[in-house]
Amino acid sequence: MLTIRSFVRVRGQDETYRPLTMQDLSVQTEKIMGSGAADDPYRLHVTVRNTSEEAWHGILKLDVFFSSKEPKFFLPGFLYGTNRGDAPLETNSKAPRLRKDPTVFPASPWWLTRSDRLSHPAVFAFSGDSVIGISAAPYFVMSGNEKSPWKPGAQGKMFQYAGFGCDIDRCTVSYTLGYENAPWFFLNSHTYYPQKPLGDNVFSLQAKEEISFTVAIFHYAAADELGIFPALRWVYTAWHEPPRQALTPHETIEIISSAVYADAWMPEKNAYSGFVFDKGGEYSLRPLPSISWTNGLAVAVPMLQAALRLGRKDMRKQALCCINHIVENSLNPQSGLPFTVEENVVWSNRGWWYDRQPTPGHTGYLVGQALYLILKAYDYERKLCGVTHSDWLSFVSGVLTVTEKSRNGDDEYPYIFSENTGAGLCYDSFSGAWCLAAAAYFCQLTGKREFLPKLLSSEKHYHSAYITHLTCYGGPLDIDKQIDSEGVLAYIRAAHWLHEITGDKNLLRRMQDALEYEFTFKFCYNSPIQVPPLSRVGWSSCGGSITSVCNPHIHPMSSSILDELLYYVQKTQDAYVESRLSDTLRWSCQLCNTYDKEYDYGKKGWMSERFCHCEGLLTETYPDGSPASTWFALMPWACGCILEGLSGEIQRG
Repeated sequence: MLTIRSFVRVRGQDETYRPLTMQDLSVQTEKIMGSGAADDPYRLHVTVRNTSEEAWHGILKLDVFFSSKEPKFFLPGFLYGTNRGDAPLETNSKAPRLRKDPTVFPASPWWLTRSDRLSHPAVFAFSGDSVIGISAAPYFVMSGNEKSPWKPGAQGKMFQYAGFGCDIDRCTVSYTLGYENAPWFFLNSHTYYPQKPLGDNVFSLQAKEEISFTVAIFHYAAADELGIFPALRWVYTAWHEPPRQALTPHETIEIISSAVYADAWMPEKNAYSGFVFDKGGEYSLRPLPSISWTNGLAVAVPMLQAALRLGRKDMRKQALCCINHIVENSLNPQSGLPFTVEENVVWSNRGWWYDRQPTPGHTGYLVGQALYLILKAYDYERKLCGVTHSDWLSFVSGVLTVTEKSRNGDDEYPYIFSENTGAGLCYDSFSGAWCLAAAAYFCQLTGKREFLPKLLSSEKHYHSAYITHLTCYGGPLDIDKQIDSEGVLAYIRAAHWLHEITGDKNLLRRMQDALEYEFTFKFCYNSPIQVPPLSRVGWSSCGGSITSVCNPHIHPMSSSILDELLYYVQKTQDAYVESRLSDTLRWSCQLCNTYDKEYDYGKKGWMSERFCHCEGLLTETYPDGSPASTWFALMPWACGCILEGLSGEIQRG
């Protein structure tokens, strides 16, 4: 049984949440339809009325109570399970952690957050045998003199945000009129502030004023945490707004690749710059060396794809120069693995992320991704240009003989490999899934199957250990194994190729689980951006994926798997995934300057990695010190994510 109770916190009083009976407010709830099922939640019509002769300013919190010994909560894009609240808290990158009392920062038994920190206006709990959840309007609008809850296509001026929350001690999920970022607000993983006294975040009702809205309540049986996905499909349908239509895919490929080709190439280094900054019309380059992830092959291979699609021989030559340089020079003869950085003609593993690693060595994330991208370049050159780069294939084959020996007893690839022997030094991470993806792609391209039995075992491990519990961590190296949306992109690629090889329908089902996990980070509607330049250009959040629970912004990495989305849709005709594909495609075509300084910096075709959909990561500023909702830099790796997605098989799909 579920119990719904109302609590209020009032501005100017002692500001603790108190039962509604102690305030001059009345709240009436009436069930209007629904069974509580994932596709038919209870819909409650809620009316709140200020019965006093004075204006009321505060926060109304609707709590849904349920019974559970160890509930797991899911606030999409913000909190997954406990956000690894059971893991050590003393990490460089900080994020909300859920842990029962006694707690130590950044852990708390409860969290509240403004609605736009979430990708979907919903909160869920898995109680051990059922899913409980709430979905309601993420904010309210003013239509004339009337306040009303937002709905897709609603007109009017944005009035106030709502909020969502959870409490592990009280076993509640919550929806709030007004909002709090509590008990802590995280600007980013290194800047955070304690809960503030109530101010502009309150909901206001004038004397005798009332407002009505609908709340959807879920309560249905589920075997595991994956059980939230059917409810999330309902939430998506209820609140979906497509992204704006900007450029066509071809136009996007052409202007982004042309900008990277012209403005980011460093011929003396056989590489692309990591950043190109616009400082008042003067442009400066910051190398940020890396063979993949934030540079190197993550730029060169998508640029090669774009060049082949556009018929640009000059662009292809540039990209090949970078790829060949890495293949010919990066191998560490001691370990048999590629070094991950070249700086001042010296190859090493001391990238910008080095001091964030638990121990020195080659990283599974970069090694596996580099192999995968080399194979993709090999594939595209062979298919679209008729050129077979046997040296590339030989390079990958040699490295795979090392990575395939490195699994632990769980069939998991290493987080860190030894520089001396290539042996695994650290595990417990999702980053090694890139090695799985590379080996699966190699098997598909070459027809060789000696790796296949162990690959299938590894795939099942990553699914059962991470995806089933919706806690994919240990992907990118700069967030101290916090939960993120990046690492699963490798698994999705691996599942794609393993299914193509085997035809096993179970692989397609597990690929669906991974896609739906990624969708929990992907916005389903267009949040009202308040900060320029995104607020000014009409930028859409729908289709973009929140980076991680500790980096509260959207970056374009999820756009790189458009081919995998297309593959899944072609195999299943799943209309929901097809709509997510459409969102991602359209979102990807509205990120760059369509003319000089459209985003208040740079040239036509420039785009950065940072799109601030909420208060998080508003650290870039204009010259007058006011915040900016993007990073004022051309970032080729981010461009590469868009080019990889748009230049792939989706061109023919």
